[in-house]
Amino acid sequence: MQGNVHIFDAPDALLDALVRHWQKIAEASIADHGAFHVALAGGGTPRQLYARLTQTDVKDSVAWDRVHLYFGDERCVPPEHEDSNYRMARETLFSRLPIPASQIHPMYSPERTPEQNATVYARLLEQQLAKDADGNPVFDLVLLGMGEDGHTASLFPDTEILDEHKRPVAAQFVDRLGVWRISLTYPTLNAARHVAMLVVGATKAGILADIARLPADEVRYPVQGVKPAGDLQWFLDRAAARLLTDDVADNSADDAHP
Repeated sequence: MQGNVHIFDAPDALLDALVRHWQKIAEASIADHGAFHVALAGGGTPRQLYARLTQTDVKDSVAWDRVHLYFGDERCVPPEHEDSNYRMARETLFSRLPIPASQIHPMYSPERTPEQNATVYARLLEQQLAKDADGNPVFDLVLLGMGEDGHTASLFPDTEILDEHKRPVAAQFVDRLGVWRISLTYPTLNAARHVAMLVVGATKAGILADIARLPADEVRYPVQGVKPAGDLQWFLDRAAARLLTDDVADNSADDAHP
C-alpha cells in the first residue's frame, strides 16, 4: 500500500491531524512560492474538515489571502444543487473565510457542456499552476476520498477516463449513475506535491484490505492509480482500517503528525 497510513480511533483526532497537515503544507507552500493551491474533495469527511478549518484557533493560523481553492471533481449540476461539491465547500469553508473570490475556482458552469467545462478548467490550471517535467499542472495539496467501489474523485471503475493520460481534466458520463462528472485525471493527481486520502467507515474496510494485499502492479480499483510523485498520506478511521494486517497498521498512530 503506497504512502503512509494513519489510523485514528476518535473522529476529532482524525480531523486534528488533517488540519495540522493542511497548516504545515500551506505554510511551506506560501514560503516557497507565495501561494497555496489546493484541490478540494466532496463528501462527509471533507465537510467536517472544512468546518474545522473555519474555527477560530485554526482560521487565524493560515494566510487565507494566499490560498487558491480548486476542485478535484464535480457533479454536472447547478451550483445551488444539493449534490454540488461547490455548494458544500461554499457553505462550510470559503463563505466563512477571507479568501478573495478571484482565488476560488469552481469546476462547473451550467452554461457549458461537460466537455467544455473540462477544457476551460484545464486551461485555468495551465494558467494558475506550476508544471512538472512532463507539463502536468502541480497542486500543493490534493484532497481525495474513496468510494465503496474503489473510485476516487470521479474516476469510476470501467470508465474511459481511467485511460486518460494526456488531458489534466476530463468529463465522463458514468453509466451506472446516469450522470456526467468532471474530474482531474491521473496525470494531474499524480503530479501533486501532496495527496491526502481520507477514508472512513466500515463499508470501505474490505477494499482497503484488498488494496493492501495486492502486488504493486495489480490494479483492481481506480484509487490504486493514485501514485503521486510527491507525498501520499492515508487518513483512516478505525472502522475503515479494521481488516488491515499488522504490517500496514504498524505504519500508523492515533496521534500521528504527518
